[in-house]
Amino acid sequence: MSHDDFPTESPAVVTCGLPYANGDLHIGHLRTYVGGDVFSRALRRLGQQTAFVSGSDMHGTPVAVNAEQEGVSPETFALDWHERYAETFPKFNVEFDNYGHTHDRTNTETTQALVRDLEDAGHVYEKEIMVAYDPVDDQFLPDRYVEGTCPYCGEHARGDECDEGCQRHLEPGEIDEPVSTITGNPAEYRERTHKFFAVSEFADYLSGFLDRLEGTSNARNQPREWIEQGLQDWCITRDMDWGIDYPEDGAASPGKDDGGSERDLVLYVWVDAPIEYISSTKQYTDRVGSDVFDWETAWKEGVSEAHPEGGEIVHVIGRDIIQHHTIFWPAMLEATDHAEPRAVMASGFVTLGGKGFSTSRDRAVWADEYIDEGFHPDPLRYYLATNGGFQQDVDFSWEKFRDRVNTELVGTVGNFLYRSLLFAHRNYDGAPDVDATSEEVADRIDEAIADVEAAVNDYSVRALGDAVTDLARFGNEYIQRNEPWRLVDDEPENAAQVIHDCVAIAKAIAVLFEPIAPAKAERLWDQLGESGSVHEVTVDEARRSPAGDLSEPTELFEKIPDERVDELNEKLEARVAGAEEGERDDDRDDGSEDDETDDHTDTTDDDTTDDMTDIEPISDDRISFEEFQELDLRVGRIEDAVGIEGADDLLELTVDLGAETRTIVAGLKRLHDVDDLPGTKVIVLTNMERAELFGVESNGMVLAAGEEADLLTTYEGAEPGTKVK
Repeated sequence: MSHDDFPTESPAVVTCGLPYANGDLHIGHLRTYVGGDVFSRALRRLGQQTAFVSGSDMHGTPVAVNAEQEGVSPETFALDWHERYAETFPKFNVEFDNYGHTHDRTNTETTQALVRDLEDAGHVYEKEIMVAYDPVDDQFLPDRYVEGTCPYCGEHARGDECDEGCQRHLEPGEIDEPVSTITGNPAEYRERTHKFFAVSEFADYLSGFLDRLEGTSNARNQPREWIEQGLQDWCITRDMDWGIDYPEDGAASPGKDDGGSERDLVLYVWVDAPIEYISSTKQYTDRVGSDVFDWETAWKEGVSEAHPEGGEIVHVIGRDIIQHHTIFWPAMLEATDHAEPRAVMASGFVTLGGKGFSTSRDRAVWADEYIDEGFHPDPLRYYLATNGGFQQDVDFSWEKFRDRVNTELVGTVGNFLYRSLLFAHRNYDGAPDVDATSEEVADRIDEAIADVEAAVNDYSVRALGDAVTDLARFGNEYIQRNEPWRLVDDEPENAAQVIHDCVAIAKAIAVLFEPIAPAKAERLWDQLGESGSVHEVTVDEARRSPAGDLSEPTELFEKIPDERVDELNEKLEARVAGAEEGERDDDRDDGSEDDETDDHTDTTDDDTTDDMTDIEPISDDRISFEEFQELDLRVGRIEDAVGIEGADDLLELTVDLGAETRTIVAGLKRLHDVDDLPGTKVIVLTNMERAELFGVESNGMVLAAGEEADLLTTYEGAEPGTKVK
């Protein structure tokens, strides 16, 4: 791995978090898969050798629980969902170089070999621990077979994760007030012998790793507090009969399904799940040959003299699994002489109309539903990729989707392409033959290419899309300013130059838009009459003059009418109403209450989105202008930011308010890159009552918006101390 700007000479592997094979995909789940596909395509545009891999997560208790409910074996259940996912991703132009699954022989052998390496290196030990047990049903309760109270934050939690509260990974025996999810019986703890990976030995390494790690700031910042609090060793085995067998005496077996030994011991799902990244890359090499892509050069240290530290590994995940990818996984890689990840891109969640997705209430836009409604996949890819920064939450509604499509894709990109190519086709049958693209347009295309290169190296899929829409916006302004239709008769040479320039911009858009909208870019490429496939070219092709004969263009994007949105909203509301009526019927039948959790669990966009609160309505309570004037709001500038000992979220900020400097405590630690905060201008409520938090007196309040703490700042040069009116 290098930290040179992309493209590098080392092979790159882009991975997406594995979807648990236990339920339908909705558009919230698609965000990281689209993001990973966009990023891998963009790397290839820059000339980076890249493999894009993932697979289905077949093991773990969610699969076993749902399979039991359906009366089928876990293997049958998981394979069915795996095949559905493999069919669904291509519908959205998410094209993995290899899409495997964790239960196949490649991953079984790779996982067991890596665990044996951990043991041989002395990083695995046995320990007696307390495991939840259902005394009525006479069975142990690993992971999601047990629920209870999180010992760290007091929220309701699953046995392996505080999904509704602090998001912490939970070890067996940690959860308070355990209850069996199978029977509802109160559980008790009994002693069992399990295997542990000594993660605590790697604390110093992991601190350095996080300093080197690239990607989104949340992936770098969240894990630091876990290291600061002291890493706990990681239980890597479970009492169950579905998973990959722990490798005893060097034996390798493909994993258990039904039955098993009297003492079933399988590897914890989060051991074999990330190893599938390696296994899937192996399978890609097996298919195309090591001369096309060598998995060992990418994943192993010291294999290649040219790339001794391995390749460029980029993980694209949901923010709920940051801990696994920045603590457990890199420690496993370091312990077994594998390459460490170069970057982790952790996405925010997707909400629906300001509310969380809920499968129990059928409140979702399902992946297959989107396609069945007749929509093209590329507009959704554009929406998911460009609607906010990658680590921010994104809200989907049919109204917002319509507005983005109609305004940006139809009104900006599509409008420029259609009017330019139609004029060129009718007047020149292609790009007019001129000496070269004008200097102004060539420079603007170079600027767009530089924006794309910067977006890749900033790990910003949003900026990739913005680079194209900004170029199309320039094209619209350029053609409008030069009015070639007025030049054709009196200044034919100038008209030809303008239209040639416009076709050159269109060609650059085809090349640069391919990562975001691959099918539409290929269609545009065909309309331009260019040879080969747009999927195979690099950004250098965007600089080359157009040469093909233009076919008569058609509109690239279709406008979404308002009545179509009304129809889709009516369908959604009717589904939700029907599901809620069904819930009420169920409640009357058995007295149970729906907990509104999503029965599809996906490692890239977990069901925590179901429990996100709705956007609060605007208050009807009013205050007078005089009451508003009592608020002393000032511009401040953060001079220093340090974490507060013992506080997970809090920072001690030193803020310059012009007339004085104050100490303010703010809950920004997990949500912002602490090193980037100094120099940031903020808005401060200065006449807030003083408060003492964790021994630090806070004298004021920094204002921010939303759960992501989007800091309120100034647009221009207001100095510290300036009053906000």
